[in-house]
Amino acid sequence: MLQLQSSEFILPKPSYEGDDACAFSIIDNTLFVSVLCDGVGSARRGGTAARQCVKYFLDQFKARPKAWTIPKTMEVFTRHINNLLFTESMTQYERIELLTTLCLAVIEGDTLYTLNLGDSRVYVLTKEGQLKQLTTDHTMDDEHMAHVLTQACGLSENVELIITSTPVYVGDTVVLCSDGVYNLIEHDAFTHLLQKGLGAKSIVQHIMQTAKDEERDDMSLQIFRIEALDPLHAIKNIQLPIPQTLKSGEIIDGYTLLNPMMEHGRIWKVAKNDDTFVMKFPMAADDEQALDEFVREAWYAKQINHHAFGNAWVPDDRTMRYYMMELVEGVNLREYLINRPISIDNAIALGIFLHDAEAHLLQLGLVHGDIKPENIIVSKKIGEAGVDFKMVDFGSIVEIFSLNSRAGTPSYLAPERFTGSVINESTEIFSIGITMYWALTGTLPYGEIEPFQTPTFKNPKRCVKLNSNIPAWLDSIIMRAITLNTDERYGHYSEFLYELKSPDRVKPFFTKGVPLIERSPLTFYKTAFFIVLALEIFTFTMYVSK
Repeated sequence: MLQLQSSEFILPKPSYEGDDACAFSIIDNTLFVSVLCDGVGSARRGGTAARQCVKYFLDQFKARPKAWTIPKTMEVFTRHINNLLFTESMTQYERIELLTTLCLAVIEGDTLYTLNLGDSRVYVLTKEGQLKQLTTDHTMDDEHMAHVLTQACGLSENVELIITSTPVYVGDTVVLCSDGVYNLIEHDAFTHLLQKGLGAKSIVQHIMQTAKDEERDDMSLQIFRIEALDPLHAIKNIQLPIPQTLKSGEIIDGYTLLNPMMEHGRIWKVAKNDDTFVMKFPMAADDEQALDEFVREAWYAKQINHHAFGNAWVPDDRTMRYYMMELVEGVNLREYLINRPISIDNAIALGIFLHDAEAHLLQLGLVHGDIKPENIIVSKKIGEAGVDFKMVDFGSIVEIFSLNSRAGTPSYLAPERFTGSVINESTEIFSIGITMYWALTGTLPYGEIEPFQTPTFKNPKRCVKLNSNIPAWLDSIIMRAITLNTDERYGHYSEFLYELKSPDRVKPFFTKGVPLIERSPLTFYKTAFFIVLALEIFTFTMYVSK
């Protein structure tokens, strides 16, 4: 996962609104994009161009075609926004008024890509402390005309682009700044301030202290210290073939393919040295997105080390793109519970098991994303009562707080996941609750929800009404786990586990708006009795007084 310590600051020149703009984004925890634009002051709408340019790049990178390389993406988007600004200037003003410098920095894997138009700059401060300028200023060679730009975004219909690629490492610092910063400080002094680890605001304020107002321009500075790089990019780029077809009896790296375990034929039961395993291949040989998803799945799978999951590993000497898994024996929970509900003891054990699995993933910054009966394998305990559970399907695992709102199976998704909310502990607890409700009652509390459907949710029946064997405290836990109101739902796995292990401390749970007769029948009938009694006394008193 890509991690950066970020700092950015813009200080307009005195008594001026300012024409600079900058922003950054980390997309899908793997791709870093930063944009800094200095609107040309001689153009009436330089500031507008700068802000429009920054927003354009961040929006477009989030929706970029996955098959495009980073250099191609940078080139296509730059030419497009340049043409938009130039055309708008000519259409509205018949002269250049939407004009800005452009600095673009993108980190993918362990590579920093840079592009600039104008005289804003990108630097890298290496972990050894050396400050290197990665971009070239596009200005006139004559020292008296050095302020005149030879290239800028929106200056002409066509632009000449130079995109550089530089390897970066954990501990390096990427710096973007406008000429208002570097023109007022010597290179060595700038290097010293960055080496000290100061933030953008502190550095700008330090430079400003010795600058005269008439010398100052807008000052924009972005600083990004690399704390972790995405390891998946390098793994993905390993040149390994992906078989298009597979057949029983085929031998791959000493493993004999026995039979496919799924209809799509990309997961196989295999044998080696009298042991049986599972071998999984990418879903398609020529699909870039499928490869991305597979690499991420394999990476997550091998990080997980908990008894709730089967073991997974990636052989060092593999000659094809696949990863290996332990063969988990048993049947899935749906098959296990055909025509019968789960016992109360096993339901409690299931809840604790699902908590333990999710709590382990949380330590890795992950969530399962697709908790449901089909992804839970049940096996009989050897020599004792009860059953064992195992979680399967590494393909659904994602980073916690991801916005992949449709990941998972619709009937088990929290309602907020249909409207773009992040995946978190609360949404996973909802899925746990739905699974336990189904296991105990054989029905889904909100009904079957079809893929791509945006459902409407109504308060469900209490599960105790469908299975009278369920104790009241367990009924309350499940109903709280699946409530539609996130303020009433468990927010953390630890809250859920605490009540599951402390039945005597579980308070009755009812959603807001539930009538008194359902929340507390005894209180309802007592209240009704006294109301009727009061009416009878009142009626009798009125009768006697007559």
